[in-house]
Order: sequence, then C-alpha cells, then structure tokens
Amino acid sequence: MSLIENLNKSNLPTHVAVIMDGNGRWAKKRGKMRLWGHRNGVEAVRSTIEAAAELQIGYLTLYAFSSENWDRPQEEVMGLMDLLVEAIEKETPKLLKNNIRLQAIGDTERFSEKVKNKLNNCIAETSQCTGLTVVLALSYSGQWDILQAVNSIARLSKQGEIEEVDREVFEQHLSTAGMPSPELMIRTSGEYRLSNFLLWQLAYAELYFTDVNWPDFNKEEFYKALNYYQSRERRFGKTSEQI
Repeated sequence: MSLIENLNKSNLPTHVAVIMDGNGRWAKKRGKMRLWGHRNGVEAVRSTIEAAAELQIGYLTLYAFSSENWDRPQEEVMGLMDLLVEAIEKETPKLLKNNIRLQAIGDTERFSEKVKNKLNNCIAETSQCTGLTVVLALSYSGQWDILQAVNSIARLSKQGEIEEVDREVFEQHLSTAGMPSPELMIRTSGEYRLSNFLLWQLAYAELYFTDVNWPDFNKEEFYKALNYYQSRERRFGKTSEQI
C-alpha cells in the first residue's frame, strides 16, 4: 500500500522546501562523475513536483544551486548551467500543461545571459498558471537573502520611506516576499544541517532528514516526509494544552 493512503489531505503543508543533496555521492558510488548524478537527479525533481501538484500543495521550493556552489570546480559549475538550461527548455511545456508556475529566488544576476534569458522566459510563460508554484533557489543563500533585505530597507530608510522595521516590513524585502513560510523542510543524503537555506523563513518549519540520496528520492519518499510532518504537534511556542 502506498504511503499516500495514510495522509490526511486536510492537513498538508502549504509550502514545502527541499535541499536536494547527494547527487555527487550517488554518482561516486557508481563510479561515475558528479555531473552524472546531477543529471539523474532531474527525474527526482519531476517526481517531487508531480507529487506536490497532485496533492495541491501551494509552493515547492527547491535548493538547486547555492551561493557557495560557485566555488566548485569550473567544469562542474558549467555542466550544471548547461543542465539547468536543458531542463528549463524541456520542462516548460509540461509546466504549462499542468498549470504549474515557476519562480526563482537568489542572486540570478551572476548567471550568464543565456541562463537568465531561459529562466526569465519560463517564469514569464508560466506566470498565469494558478496551480503549484515551483520556486528554484538559484545562486541563493539565507545570509545573502537577509543582507539584501537589510540593504534594501536601509536605502528606503535613508530616503525617508521607512521609519520603523517590524517582521512584516522585513519579510516584504526578502526574496520570498508574498510567499508563505515553509512548514516542512526536507533534506536528503543524511546530512543534518540547513546549509544556509531560507534561514529566516524556516524559523518554525518541521525539519525532515533522510539518508536517501536525491536521485533515489521519489513520490513514496515525499509521502514519507509528509507523514512525518503530520505526526508533529505544531505549537509555535505554545503548550500542548493551548493548541
């Protein structure tokens, strides 16, 4: 029996964030280059997007390329850029067919014009879709996000447009402005850290870690994470009796 049968469809997270980790280790175990692992990880992306759309989850944020990933060997970085362009070209018609909107967060100005054009075209083409929103975190880090928000607020404050900063004002300047905060964060490959991902936004998220490497992540693994989420008591600082 599929784990989807155990899910309470009325108690699903609105926003799921995923750190897709383990592509390189998965490839290395098979005597292949790291990029081969990244290429095989694309199928896990498809499966996860499909599962989230079928369950009518609102947002799915995928940590696809961190700010720190620029420091990887040049050959791997260039291969990842080519893979990103290839995936966007191939997946855009499927996103449109399934009413899925694409967005991106991160310092995307660091990408080449080719990558930016492909990404921006897909975002524009799917902008009217009303189903699942897939958010690609590209050239992203939580610290970068917080700093760019602070700088944005500082500029507006200097111009006299902002007098006081509260949580609502601050969140309007994060790259995720307008999105609900993730209620569930999934990380694959057995690592137990956030790796600079959505540091502000994950304040009250349930954290789910699995030893499964990303290329082996599938719908059943996604359902397993959702079952874990539903087993948690979300108190937001209150006591169990207050819930």
